[in-house]
Amino acid sequence: MITVVGTGTGTGTGTGACGLGALSWRGVRLAVGARRHLDAAAPPPGVRRVVLGPLAPALDAVERQLSEGGGPVVVLASGDPGFFGIVRSLAQRFGPEALDVRPTAPSVAVAFARAGLPWDDAAVVSAHGRDPRTAVNVCRAHPKTAVLTGPGAGPAELGAALAAAGLPRTLVVASALGTADERVERLSPAEAAARTWPDEVSVVLCLDTSRALADAPRALAGPRRPPAGWALPEDAFAHRDSMITKYEVRALALARLGPRPGDLVWDVGAGSGSVAVECARLGAAAVAVERTADGAERCRANAAAHGVDLQTVHGTAPGVLAELPEPDAVFVGGGGRELEAIVSACALRARRTVVVTLAALDRVPAVRAALGAAGLAADGVLLQSSRLAPLPGEVVRLAAGNPVFVLWGTRPGTEGASS
Repeated sequence: MITVVGTGTGTGTGTGACGLGALSWRGVRLAVGARRHLDAAAPPPGVRRVVLGPLAPALDAVERQLSEGGGPVVVLASGDPGFFGIVRSLAQRFGPEALDVRPTAPSVAVAFARAGLPWDDAAVVSAHGRDPRTAVNVCRAHPKTAVLTGPGAGPAELGAALAAAGLPRTLVVASALGTADERVERLSPAEAAARTWPDEVSVVLCLDTSRALADAPRALAGPRRPPAGWALPEDAFAHRDSMITKYEVRALALARLGPRPGDLVWDVGAGSGSVAVECARLGAAAVAVERTADGAERCRANAAAHGVDLQTVHGTAPGVLAELPEPDAVFVGGGGRELEAIVSACALRARRTVVVTLAALDRVPAVRAALGAAGLAADGVLLQSSRLAPLPGEVVRLAAGNPVFVLWGTRPGTEGASS
């Protein structure tokens, strides 16, 4: 009933009609697709064309054609229409059994082929018709990412955001893949940001070239799996005079922060950067904000030791926070006399949640008030734990740690929201 044909990527250059060779127009009365796909397919006279813009009118046209018994329909799309493509919407509307899907090579696969790289270990994210910040955050967090571009989320916008982060990245910009106008260029993020790009950009690869090849064959596709454990012991991080968030506290903080791929997390008053590093290990992009130079250097060293990318900002909060992109979640582990102002600044910017740890009872009301004033629902616990400690004679005792208040504020409606 509905033949869905992938076009335009193929395996070579200049194969704009790839996937159309075996297509029969016999009995077809409606063809749906982007204007360039319809022009390449050249439906014969008598076949009505619907140019894809907004999806809903096109689906309505298909439904009318089928309900009126007007014959089969052809839908044209790029590459593999089942990969971030129109197959999902068609299957939801008409059922999978109504579809005859004929894909060609996905644009992501072709882009990596042009770059001479495998892509089983790549993160793939679509910015087409979606919030581009998710794509930016995935690029910040992973050494090998493919971004399907869209209006307002092309190489210039990605390049500008990544250049501001200061992380080592190279962009491979693949334009008009599979056509006579195909072009593949390697640029720095700053170079990409300074250019004006055509609408035919298909995909942008964002690479840390030093880590673009995995060390060993993989069994599971996609970026590396999240760690089997978190809330690492304190000795897993370089720190000064035990000035580090204890692992029991870190475990609860991570549970409330909920870091995940596509998120950006701030760690304000980072100290050793332990929270930021753990968020990065779980797939989120992370920024460690630290006012001391030696603390900032420790954050960088801990990130390198754990093999994660971490943007480290040496500066004093809350002033320095104005320069940072909007976070999904924020951890505040330090602040001194400026704690209330820092929490207020973070709570106004955070899309989902703010977690604050503090030892002083006197500061709890002010922190809760700051969270509430920003529209967050405040909650918290007093966390006390005792660790097993050895005694002579191969016995153990309980050694109590200092109690810590863990407060958090959650923006209403974001609990359990998917990305």
